[in-house]
Amino acid sequence: MKVLLRTLLSLALIVWLGAEIFFPVVAAVTFRTLQPDTHTAGTIVGGLLRILHGIGLVSGIVALALLALAPVWAIYKPRVVIAPMVLLVVMLACTAYSQFGIIPAMERDRIAAGGAIDTSDPDNPYTAHFNQLHNRSERMEGLVILLGIATVTLLAFAESARP
Repeated sequence: MKVLLRTLLSLALIVWLGAEIFFPVVAAVTFRTLQPDTHTAGTIVGGLLRILHGIGLVSGIVALALLALAPVWAIYKPRVVIAPMVLLVVMLACTAYSQFGIIPAMERDRIAAGGAIDTSDPDNPYTAHFNQLHNRSERMEGLVILLGIATVTLLAFAESARP
């Protein structure tokens, strides 16, 4: 049972972090491939981002539940799981904020700016706000990656400290 739970915990973190790390590559390839039509590329990347967030929310909840159960099943000591659990909660909060706060606001700004950000006036306040939200979204994804790496590191340390 211990091996199964550690495997599921690792898999949840691998899936989430792997998707987070691979996403910028997919976005770059999409924009490069569809260079003349950045609106379509943005639509594709936006859809993929929603999927990425869904993966993150499910994986994060699974990892959080498994970490909460780990002390009960003597996989980790209770004090060892506190920091990774806090990091996972922050990762989930960042992902939820991006999914349910930033993305809908970007969509509203895109529509208000005329439907396609790449063809709208850069001085348009909706375009400027869209760009601010886009930068915030990138920072949120970067933070999730860094916190995920920290979580994995803490769990690796907990594994190496086990008798």
